[in-house]
Amino acid sequence: MDKVTNRRAVLKAGGALATLVSLGLVTAEQAQAMSRDGFAAKSLADALKAVGGQPATSDQVQIISPDIAENGAVVPVGAVSKIPNTTEIYLLVEKNPTPLAAAFMIPAGTEADVQTRLKMGQSTNVLAVVKADGKLYSAVKETKVTLGGCGG
Repeated sequence: MDKVTNRRAVLKAGGALATLVSLGLVTAEQAQAMSRDGFAAKSLADALKAVGGQPATSDQVQIISPDIAENGAVVPVGAVSKIPNTTEIYLLVEKNPTPLAAAFMIPAGTEADVQTRLKMGQSTNVLAVVKADGKLYSAVKETKVTLGGCGG
């Protein structure tokens, strides 16, 4: 990633966080925490450590991701948590250069259901990590990325 692209990404993320803070959806402390170590982590283990440690697998966490993605540049991915008191949801892409792809703060009283589009350079596991009552839970799903949409 060149300096201009990196700068634009930082400005977009900063603008998005500022909007969330101004709307009262996240606190300034939460916004600062989201922009730290996790997004700079270069390995899945480091990214998990940054979000709070090794999560326990739970059938109450569901990943919404295609089995096969024809365009790795825009893969629709989401997560739903049925665990009460869910406060955070993280989406990680195991084989990406920086695995932590998205972080969502879930305000009290709202449904823990998030959707976004992620970039995936190759077939990989997608992890949803949920924080509820101070504990971490997760689910994993493999998404295959085809080359040129040909299924190869």
